[in-house]
Amino acid sequence: MKKYIPAISTGAIFLIVWEVVAILIDAMYILPSPSSIVKKIWELRDILFTVHLPATFSVIMIGMAISIALGVALAMLMSMHPVIERAFYPLLVASQTIPITALAPLFVLWFGYTIWSKVLVTVLITFFPIAVNVYDGFRSTKRETEELFVTFGASKKDIFLKLRLPSALPYFFSALKIAMPLSVIGAAIGEWLGAQSGLGYFSKRMMTQLDGAGVFAPIVLLSVIAIIFVLIVSLIEKKTTRWRKEV
Repeated sequence: MKKYIPAISTGAIFLIVWEVVAILIDAMYILPSPSSIVKKIWELRDILFTVHLPATFSVIMIGMAISIALGVALAMLMSMHPVIERAFYPLLVASQTIPITALAPLFVLWFGYTIWSKVLVTVLITFFPIAVNVYDGFRSTKRETEELFVTFGASKKDIFLKLRLPSALPYFFSALKIAMPLSVIGAAIGEWLGAQSGLGYFSKRMMTQLDGAGVFAPIVLLSVIAIIFVLIVSLIEKKTTRWRKEV
């Protein structure tokens, strides 16, 4: 618990300063205070937690599931076959040069206001860090160690399952820690540009009403979701990679 004290203290100071500045400015539609945002979340709890939060959560979960499946599969193929690596790795890098906000309206035209237009935005944002990090994880095994496994009669399957896969696990969890917050951002962007429900959509709707606290309320929920996801991934990582402490 002691290790979290600096972060908690810094966060508390930041919120206090924010509260004071918001009171001094006295323009809630521009800079609402933290207390007014919390109050707004409580006032809108029914529609936020029963309508918009589940919609955003569904986009995040589906998008992350697709990104993990495709990203890990492509990383495995690239690590096993240099030809695939040369063919797809440059495309992965090139995909990150495309502004997602420019593509999102096209996704709405293709898929309408269905969940898939938002899922596709989420996948495009999260697929790259997962594929690249896991690929680096598979490549992190030392050639000398692989040769030692071969000397002891290990098959390619044994080398993959007992050497390369464990070596890639830390990279996989690092990728998830990056991708999870990005998935929240991707879902919010997709909802902001074209949706009928979701926290991003609700924030945009509150902006048209010049409701500063209403704009920040779903943003705060999105931040909390991202933090919870990262904490869950960190917990799973500690449980599944205990061997790293012994190395």
